[in-house]
Amino acid sequence: MAITNLAPEIVSPKQSLVEKSSRAVLRLVPDMGMGEKADNKAFITFVSVVGGVGLLLLLGINTLLAQGAFELHRLQVKATTLSDQRDAMVRQIGKASSPDQVAADATKLGMIPSVNPRFISVDPLTNTTTSK
Repeated sequence: MAITNLAPEIVSPKQSLVEKSSRAVLRLVPDMGMGEKADNKAFITFVSVVGGVGLLLLLGINTLLAQGAFELHRLQVKATTLSDQRDAMVRQIGKASSPDQVAADATKLGMIPSVNPRFISVDPLTNTTTSK
């Protein structure tokens, strides 16, 4: 014979927990009648709009970054071209100003080299020019 038969008020803690939890049923959503469905159209519409706007913003940002990359490449090519042109001009100026080229150009103009060079000295005290 079991003790619970003699004293029906004594129940196991496990059984009392099951009885208490079955009495207090918690619900996270409102109780719907049988056959009714929750309306998800508003949520689906909201998520779709947010996703669509996000995709459009991402596309716009990507397009702006691509335009910037193309502009950067174009400017780099232009800078390289200008640097090459500058180097060519510096070489041309260096060639034209070399002593051999200056002498050749002077000869073409009819100038002759000086055999006895003369120097002019300007004396700041007397303010006269003398030949040596």
